[in-house]
Amino acid sequence: MLGLPPALLTGYFLYLARAVAAQGPFAVGVPWMPSLGLSLSFHLDGLAVLFATVITGIGTLIVIYAVGYLGDHPQAGRFLAILYGFMGSMLGVVLSDSLIAVFVFWELTGFTSYLLIGFEHDRPEARRAALQALIVTGSGGLALLAAAVMIGQMSGGVSLSGLLSGNVSLREHDLYAATVALVLLAAFTKSAQFPFHFWLPNAMEAPTPVSAYLHSATMVKAGIYLVARMTPILGGSAPWTTALVGVGALTMVGGAYRAVTETDLKRVLAYSTIGALGVLTLLLGIGTRAAVAASLVYLLAHACYKGALFMVAGAVEHETGTRDAAALGGLRHSMPLTAVAAVLAATSMAGAPLFLGFIAKEQLYDTVRHELAWPAVVLAVGASALMGAAGLIAGVSPFAGRPTTSSGTHEAPPSLWSGPLVLAVIGLIGGVAPAILESPLTLATGAIVRGAEPVRLEAWHGLTPVLLLSVLTLLGSLVLYVSRERFRRGAWPRALRTERLYTFAGGTLDRLSRVIAPPLQSASLRSYVLTIIVTTIVLLGSSLLIGGGLPARSRSTPVHLHEFAIAALIITAAVSAATARSNMTAVLSLGTVGYGVAVIYILFGAPDLAMTQFAVETLTVVIFVLVFHQLRGFGDLSTGLVKVRDAVIAAAGGTLIATLVLFIGASGTTSRLAAYFAEASPRLGHGSNIVNVMLVDFRGFDTLGEITVLVTVAVGVRALLRLGNKERHG
Repeated sequence: MLGLPPALLTGYFLYLARAVAAQGPFAVGVPWMPSLGLSLSFHLDGLAVLFATVITGIGTLIVIYAVGYLGDHPQAGRFLAILYGFMGSMLGVVLSDSLIAVFVFWELTGFTSYLLIGFEHDRPEARRAALQALIVTGSGGLALLAAAVMIGQMSGGVSLSGLLSGNVSLREHDLYAATVALVLLAAFTKSAQFPFHFWLPNAMEAPTPVSAYLHSATMVKAGIYLVARMTPILGGSAPWTTALVGVGALTMVGGAYRAVTETDLKRVLAYSTIGALGVLTLLLGIGTRAAVAASLVYLLAHACYKGALFMVAGAVEHETGTRDAAALGGLRHSMPLTAVAAVLAATSMAGAPLFLGFIAKEQLYDTVRHELAWPAVVLAVGASALMGAAGLIAGVSPFAGRPTTSSGTHEAPPSLWSGPLVLAVIGLIGGVAPAILESPLTLATGAIVRGAEPVRLEAWHGLTPVLLLSVLTLLGSLVLYVSRERFRRGAWPRALRTERLYTFAGGTLDRLSRVIAPPLQSASLRSYVLTIIVTTIVLLGSSLLIGGGLPARSRSTPVHLHEFAIAALIITAAVSAATARSNMTAVLSLGTVGYGVAVIYILFGAPDLAMTQFAVETLTVVIFVLVFHQLRGFGDLSTGLVKVRDAVIAAAGGTLIATLVLFIGASGTTSRLAAYFAEASPRLGHGSNIVNVMLVDFRGFDTLGEITVLVTVAVGVRALLRLGNKERHG
């Protein structure tokens, strides 16, 4: 029953695919932030339907698998709830029409994946891997937010359907290069591209259902989806193509190479997944219609065989207690159904004929052969052979040879072998009858690259150079599989250690925080105020310098003699308070400052504020007199140099703020809020006193919070007084 909701959603998206094919893309939405022009809208086209179907279809199998995998685990309910949350977040990423909504769901996928990777939170390795994945992918999410804001500035909106309409060109804008860099940074971190790939193998600390779903079929494909979705908006330029092709090729080769050097089944599959993600990035970087179609075929094939192999690895570990490929063998006798699923999936991953993996590799070779130079073909063939060998290591070696585990090993429960078997059979059906995929692939390709040419898939292309490359790939995979032990021993370099970049950055931040935290968090009010004032001076001063200085004065306000006298009195009282040598002088000087401000309120037509100020100042002076009367006299706590520093900073801050207020008031700008409150207060608040209506109605919750604070303080003071009385009488 737990798999029923995603199964129904899968059927619904298959139905919508027919609607999109017949009527074209469509969008639905509701207002989200009308004042900012944002709405929570969803856009459905061929690409969105394809990804949504993969997310919910494989999600159905994963939910069923997770129920059997976790069994009677006390936290199984929490796990499944988070898994459903992740599924909904992924659907939000691929269906949202607003780039801001895409960012929100993007970050939700990162947060839910953090919870899923760290599900076994009692293990330090799981906590460390979860935090690493969150930091790496979360930093990419911030880049996506910045890119969305910049795209909004360039185009005037963040609606994907509007951007895809072709009415707005971003390539000529000054912010184009920066936007491309930010979008690709978000995609590379999410889809584990070099040099951000290290988080994916470490995430194998998660339970196997998480690895099978998040790290092979869905979450890491979010970066691929972003590249595909943004291709018609930002693609086609040299920076876009060069970055995608270069990074994709490097990731493809590096991930495939590392996969064969591992023995842990999940790490073998993780590194081969990195290689496959590099292939997808490479194809999308080429950007032609054939290349985009090839990337989508490869995406479907990879989701089927890699999801199946991950679940097989989990079933093997569930029954034998180990994932070490070197220690496993002969499981075909005790786990025959799991073995069938594993062999079918591994054969598809190796690119054998009659499997969807074979068609995907032929599409890859055909595209690379026509669009890139021959070294790229060599790299593609070598990487494919390595990934094929990795598939055989994960899907064949545990079941081949003599049994190496105890005789008590038996077949996994149906919930553990049914999912991988279904995915493996789908890969076989897709290879035997690929025509069934042509319509959805045509719709998805058309959403990325404009053109009316349909996607054609054939299981047999005849005797072609591409077929020769496929045969070489199969032979290479078999040779590498047979000599895998020798390959592991002679592999060099075993790793590029790019994770050191992450470790170095984290360590640098820790060291920096140890230097700056003590002075910034010194439990001294003077230090906190000093930091705030200095920061304000620097930010405002630099913005004035960058922005060209102060605005021009368009009007001036005459200053009367009595107003000047009051201002001079306030300044004199403030200086007196700062230089006072006795308690009473400081208290009376501060009171003079407050009363002077109250008089200014009266002169400028705010008698209610003046009454409040008089009441507060009177009460404050009385309390200060009562309290300070019991304290010893003032003493010098600062050196002369510190006093001079504080005086200079205070004078600079006051001068800067006073100058800003003076010029802004004299620049002729009008406040829209004043007209709004003047019109809305009688109509909405039913009051003629605008200030009162603002406090009670427009800022009602703020006022309620202030009252709550005052009441809480009063209750606390009363409690302390009663406690003091009890102690004295006790």
